[in-house]
Amino acid sequence: MRRGEGFGSGTRRAAVCIIAALCALAASALPTEADTIRSQQWYLDAMHADEMWSTSTGADVTVAVIDSGVDATRSDLRGQVLTGKDFSGRSGDPGADTDGHGTRMALFIAGTGKGEGAFGLAPGAKILPLRVGGVQNFKEQEAAITSAIRYAADSEAKVINISMAGPEQFSGEVDAINYALSKGKLVFAGVGNTGDKGNPVQYPAATRGVVGVAAVDRQIKAVPWSQRGPQVALAAPGADMVAPCTDGTSGLCAGDGTSDATALTSASAALLWSAHPDWTANQVLRVLINTAGGPKSGEKRSDSIGYGVVRPRIALQNPGDPGPADVSPLPELAAAKPPAPGATGGGGDSVHRQAAEPEKDSDGLFSQRNVLAVGVATTVILVAGASVLFTRRRRAFPK
Repeated sequence: MRRGEGFGSGTRRAAVCIIAALCALAASALPTEADTIRSQQWYLDAMHADEMWSTSTGADVTVAVIDSGVDATRSDLRGQVLTGKDFSGRSGDPGADTDGHGTRMALFIAGTGKGEGAFGLAPGAKILPLRVGGVQNFKEQEAAITSAIRYAADSEAKVINISMAGPEQFSGEVDAINYALSKGKLVFAGVGNTGDKGNPVQYPAATRGVVGVAAVDRQIKAVPWSQRGPQVALAAPGADMVAPCTDGTSGLCAGDGTSDATALTSASAALLWSAHPDWTANQVLRVLINTAGGPKSGEKRSDSIGYGVVRPRIALQNPGDPGPADVSPLPELAAAKPPAPGATGGGGDSVHRQAAEPEKDSDGLFSQRNVLAVGVATTVILVAGASVLFTRRRRAFPK
């Protein structure tokens, strides 16, 4: 009703009260400075991280992150990032992150919570950043990733995290992975995020010897977009993953992907290896498998979550017999049939490896969504009539 049509000031006061109530409802649904990042990292609660940290934080274990680089200046990563190496051929700081993806993975692995308040699952672990992002030519990309894996194999890193996926298996990469395994490394890779779009086999997760990681949601159920198949060895949380935005914007961003699940699995290995430094990669992986939350069907493994969802808390509390040091717990994990030596599966100049994230930006690599867009859609609808109060885009935890 327009002003002056009969209800006078009483109506205006009522309208103000309604708008105020709706605004209060909107404010209550939005993360505030009082809502810490840690309070929204649901996967740390699900994995009982605070309890685990009294036993192990991943200290004295280095995780090589083969990705887009890692921004060592992020407050939650200060002191955690070692001097890395660039294999992309890009100019500038070899430790700089080309799109934020590698930094996000590092935060999930080793964030200390001492800056913006973002914790990784293994806050005592160190990160060795190996930058391969931004390479467009197929042969150069193969060379970059292959060289990065070999560099990681010769480094002090015990765990190699590859949150990248693509349909081509590089022949040189197979040799590099075999070399890393011969050096006693654990190699984890995301199985991909197009399980609901044809479910193609992705590499390097499907390469023999690599531990392929799938994603589960808040209900610890396999998500439909996570790849399925014999290449899946383990699973970890990978939906609604929260961390400070690393895509050049400020605030708190949520995302999904087997990339994130891979980072948490690498961190789980770091926690266990830190507690048992005399174990080999085979023993660490065997205990992670033996203590994983297996398929509800009772079967030993499934194509959606492999041998189960990693439970490092159980692995630390009751690891059981780690088994023989020199025998792989996955001798039967052959994944897809590898191509003939020297084959590239088509080649070409297109990008064959992408960060394993379901959302893509204009470059086809990586994007993040602000948690505001996820958590308050209903409230936004309710307060549409009072939208003038929210004309400026807001971010959770604005800087």
